[in-house]
Parts: sequence; structure tokens; C-alpha cells
Amino acid sequence: MNPRIVFITHPQEGARDFARLLIERRVAACCNLGAVTSIYRWEGEVHEEGEILLTVKTVVEHLPELEEILNDHHPCDVPECIVLEPEHVAASYRAWLTREVQKRP
Repeated sequence: MNPRIVFITHPQEGARDFARLLIERRVAACCNLGAVTSIYRWEGEVHEEGEILLTVKTVVEHLPELEEILNDHHPCDVPECIVLEPEHVAASYRAWLTREVQKRP
């Protein structure tokens, strides 16, 4: 399995539940949640608001399911989903991540 890091912003309300959903469905091994301020243009206007930035640790094989969950459960019309391929992942962390995202019968 090939590790990936996914950045997702989420409104403060519901961010923790969304992260737990990813973990419970074994789409992600870990989600870090941090408060951020986002400034962006939407429909011709500049917006500024507090959000939660989820740093999601997953594998490339689960990206389609992660994106499906994102589209089904995220409250925004165009949710942020940016995927990075890490240059290096420690062997012990890679093994743990792989175990945690394996689907169980």
C-alpha cells in the first residue's frame, strides 16, 4: 500500500465527526485536526472564516472511497481535497498505517 497525505478543510462544526468517520471506515489511519483561518474567493466575494484543517494519513488505494465519503458528508459545495505523496515514510509508521487501513470482514 502506498501512503498519502490528504489536506481537507472543514467547518469547525462537524470536523471531529467527519475525521472519526474516516477512521471508523478504515479509509484513514490517522487524522490531525488544527484550527486555521481560510481566506478565499467564492462566487465573486472574498470570504474569511475559521475552519479545521484535517491532515489525513491514508493510502492511495483508498483515495476513491475517501473522495466519495467527502462528497457525501462534507457540507461545502466544493470541499478542499489535496493529496500529497510523501518522499519518505518510516518503515514502522508505514507498517502501522497499512495495518490500520486494511478492511476487516
